[in-house]
Amino acid sequence: MSARRTGGAPPGADVASVRTGRGSQVWELGCAHNYVIDKPPRQVLPPPVEQDAAAWAGTQGAVHGRDTMVQISVQGRTSTAVVLEALRVRVVGRDTPARGTVYAMEQGCGGELTPRSFAVDLDAHRPTVRSLAGADSDKTIPAMRIPYRVSAQDPEVLLVKARTESCDCRWYLELDWSSQGRTGTVRIDDHGRPFRTSGITGLPRYWYSGQGWTPADE
Repeated sequence: MSARRTGGAPPGADVASVRTGRGSQVWELGCAHNYVIDKPPRQVLPPPVEQDAAAWAGTQGAVHGRDTMVQISVQGRTSTAVVLEALRVRVVGRDTPARGTVYAMEQGCGGELTPRSFAVDLDAHRPTVRSLAGADSDKTIPAMRIPYRVSAQDPEVLLVKARTESCDCRWYLELDWSSQGRTGTVRIDDHGRPFRTSGITGLPRYWYSGQGWTPADE
């Protein structure tokens, strides 16, 4: 994943910093995710652990199935506060859902922690970024409200969950910031390219068992 500055202050005057964290290969609860791959099960490697997902997906030609989760670490360069003014989604391409088979990564998921996050409905006519609350056992974690302040001493992690049911969508995010009269916009994408998320309705779905890839309905 890449984060690039556009507009605002001249080069070198930027006081905001966006670090990419784990990028777009983030799985629900660290174990659940779907990929669409245009290969039969016998040609698909066993599922990786989450931290190896980027390399695995690249070798398999995998596309995010239904959901893409993007994790962004944000902080200022100094102790001066930086205000995150807005987080937007830009959909730059829509096509019919990708052909192939859905391969599910989950192998015994569990956990009581649901981090607060931002949701994006890529199927909406004008998609927006919506803030959601999280939960830790029976305790609610309040949703993040933008504008939001960060600094070098007070970083923040943004988790964006984008979903589609009906398209092969290409999209990226824009994060607006301001500090001491300076402003800027950071583009957050997949190493210079848009993220890609495709619907999975009607596609065959497999999960990995001790005997290899197995139809999910068996």
